[in-house]
Amino acid sequence: MLQTWRWFGPLDPISMDDLLQAGVEGVVSALHHLPPGTVWPVAEIEKRQGEIASRRNGAASGLRWEVVESLPVSEAIKTRSGDFRAHLQAYRQSMRNLAECGLQIVCYNFMPILDWTRTDLRAPMAHGGTAMRFDLLEFAVFDLFILCRSGAAQDYPVAFAEQAEGLFKTMNDAQKTALQNNIVAGLPGANDNWTLDDIAALLQTYHGVTAEKLRANLIDFLNDIIPLAEELGLRFCCHPDDPPFSLLGLPRIMSSEADYAHVMDAVDSPANGITFCTGSLGVAEGFDAAGFVERLGSRIHFAHLRNTSRTQPSLPKRSSFYEAAHLEGNTDMAGVVAALMREQDKRKAAGRADWSIAMRPDHGQELLQDIGSGGMPGYPLIGRMRGLAELRGLMAAHHTPDN
Repeated sequence: MLQTWRWFGPLDPISMDDLLQAGVEGVVSALHHLPPGTVWPVAEIEKRQGEIASRRNGAASGLRWEVVESLPVSEAIKTRSGDFRAHLQAYRQSMRNLAECGLQIVCYNFMPILDWTRTDLRAPMAHGGTAMRFDLLEFAVFDLFILCRSGAAQDYPVAFAEQAEGLFKTMNDAQKTALQNNIVAGLPGANDNWTLDDIAALLQTYHGVTAEKLRANLIDFLNDIIPLAEELGLRFCCHPDDPPFSLLGLPRIMSSEADYAHVMDAVDSPANGITFCTGSLGVAEGFDAAGFVERLGSRIHFAHLRNTSRTQPSLPKRSSFYEAAHLEGNTDMAGVVAALMREQDKRKAAGRADWSIAMRPDHGQELLQDIGSGGMPGYPLIGRMRGLAELRGLMAAHHTPDN
């Protein structure tokens, strides 16, 4: 597999020099400074390619921008309301510009309002490092008593809501602000930096948008772009919901293997594919990660290899969890990597030009010099380098040449 690394651009404290020392083979990036619904100009794409191709001393890095993560889908497109037609036109032009610059793999997601969501960005671990964590009770505190979302009480059992109220009453103002910021104040590399009023207003735009409607909107979006992707030689891959269950009463529609199978069948094109994130999908109890690869592997264009561990408190089909070390969570990572390597063997035997699957270690724990370095939560240097080394070892155990 092609060993890649997510890089957030010039403001990312991790450099191309660091990536070379870590043994990275390619870079995953995006133009995070450009808001959803706008065109990515060729000049900006080429500028990012140049930044990736250069080391600090001006020498060539030998690295290339391999995967776009993400070309963001605006909320207007997701709801097919407001300026969505203009946003679609801009999206198509960005696709043309990416293809002109030689990019081929484009990751995106269809999560309403909130992207991946955590309640603690640096939860202490027993080994002395930190990891991102999602605590369902803390999220209920935010939903019920900080955001005060209309209808939120219907989403939690009475006893659980009472527990959340008790926790809320013990929190001081600084703790409440920290929880709010962790959830809504913007994600690493994202453009969004929302207030509670912004979230409330965005929730109104989803009024009446059921899971069935949102799924239909996703399929309409794919029907809008996939013919052009085929023409341009682009491969699109949808990232799963993270976590894989409803938040803030909003539908989430890419949370399971069945969800992916439905969308792959509905828009049956090699250009319509999957970002296989083992950490996101693996939060759901009973998720069969290796089986997912066996059944849908031909449509996987990109893999996020990370692990999560389910914890308490939990509710039916909703669980707390933290970002585990890559080989230590609920997902059998050795089985997953073996399945992906077998998928590559199948592709090579079939003569597919895209036989090599791009992967990256995702959401590492903060370890050693990562701690206190001020890096982006979830994207530390040493924690991800440990993950990449562990994944590389699993890959090496598969002895097929050229893999």
